[in-house]
Parts: sequence; structure tokens; C-alpha cells
Amino acid sequence: MVQSAPTSTLENLARLAAKPGVQSTLVLSTSDGSIIKSTGLLAESAIPSSPDPSLVGKAAPQDGKASSTTLPSNSNNLYEGGEGRTKSAEHVARMVFNFVAAAKDFAEGMEKGDDTKLLRMRTRKQEIVIVPDSKYLLVVIQDAPSA
Repeated sequence: MVQSAPTSTLENLARLAAKPGVQSTLVLSTSDGSIIKSTGLLAESAIPSSPDPSLVGKAAPQDGKASSTTLPSNSNNLYEGGEGRTKSAEHVARMVFNFVAAAKDFAEGMEKGDDTKLLRMRTRKQEIVIVPDSKYLLVVIQDAPSA
């Protein structure tokens, strides 16, 4: 039996997605990286405009839950891949899942029994904040604040 998220959790996610500068939010399963919920630019870009050979046959599984397609007010789509392709939510989820797995291995290697609590990566154009939990990964992709 699939449990639905409590109303307060959905309200908090909606409030987070509505913050200025937030481009997308993803809630992923910790077990396999499947997308549970997505909002923003990634929710709209579910399929690349042309096939990416590295993704063929490797799509992250969907669990049948609907995703929100609320777009932020800005139109700065930073998810463009090479050759005009837009990265799909599944592609970004897979990259995040692999990044979190590597970070957990790193933390465990630094000190036995240690674990990651927050991952924050900033690039020139965006900032990605990942909060791992025992069941879920919360991912927020936002505009990088100017320095």
C-alpha cells in the first residue's frame, strides 16, 4: 500500500518551490533514486529533446506518483545539455543519486560510522542543496547568488 505524503509536507514543499530563485525541487527515493515528486523546470523537461546515448535503457523508475509542473517565474533554464538537449528530471535524479552515494562513501572512508547530513554544491550558475534522509533525498536547485 502506497502512503500519500501528509498535507503539511506537501505545503512545505510548495512553499519551498515558490521561494525566489528556486528553479526545481526533487524528492527522490534513497533506495533506488526514483523520483517521488518534482517541481519547477525539471518537472516540465521530462524527456530530452533528442536522445542521449548514455541514457538509453537507463531511465530511473517512476513509482506512478504525479509530479507537479509549477514553473518558477524566471525563464533561465540552466538544465541544457550539449547540442541543445534539455536534461530530464530522470537524468538529474540519477546524477544526484550517484553524487550522494559517492559522498556517503567519502564520509565513511574519512571516519568509520560517519554519514552525510547535508550536501551543498555551488557552480557558477546554480546551487544544488541535497538533504539525505533514511528514506528520501530532498534536492533543491536554485540560482547561485551573485558573489
